[in-house]
Amino acid sequence: MARMTDDPDHHPTRLPGYHEGPFGRRPELLADRRFWAMHLYPCAQALYRASHAWGRQREFNRRVWERADWPAFTVALAGGHRLHVVYRTIEGDAGVDYLLHHPDWARAELLASVDGHFMGPGLSWPELVAAADNATPGGSTTDPHARLLLLLPAFGDRACPADATDRLAAALRARVGVEDPEPVAAAILEKQGLTGPTGWTTTAGGVRVNDGGHSYRNPANHFALPPEAQARVTAALSP
Repeated sequence: MARMTDDPDHHPTRLPGYHEGPFGRRPELLADRRFWAMHLYPCAQALYRASHAWGRQREFNRRVWERADWPAFTVALAGGHRLHVVYRTIEGDAGVDYLLHHPDWARAELLASVDGHFMGPGLSWPELVAAADNATPGGSTTDPHARLLLLLPAFGDRACPADATDRLAAALRARVGVEDPEPVAAAILEKQGLTGPTGWTTTAGGVRVNDGGHSYRNPANHFALPPEAQARVTAALSP
């Protein structure tokens, strides 16, 4: 399969080993609170219910999911690595995929999917924060709040630090406009989306793995990433 190519802002036009797309650049969605209500629904259904009038939100969702192209967002990481969040707008098989890639890799590694058959988590809390905060230019946004929320549905970690609620609350206030975000952030971190809290450990070889029953990063699962891919992912996401 052809090697992935990017535009100057690291936006994918092809991801080897993944669907052909077509991928569409939609950075303007990141400034729309209706997008965040939709995107964060797996983590915080209360945000969705409180976001806008039901009819307006449903119409917004419909326009996103009925697009011919696939809205895709990129978080640029150090060393040329990129995390891609892809809205897979296939009728009957729609979902949001979280992939990690580097131009030298033969394929993009699927870390998590939010759809009718949820797979994940793909990110620990330290990895999520490191991806949000790294200063690598390019991608769909350099705003750490937007990057944190973009990647949040792929996260699961039962060992979140004491300041995690404050960090998430700041992002919810800044990007979603939640007036009292601390209780919402605390609830998100307690339930942690579709997987619930997941335990992470580091193997003797320095590879970060978890115990999630639906995670590609749990070596005990028959569908897990192979060992060499696990090591690549750990190195790319290392805080």
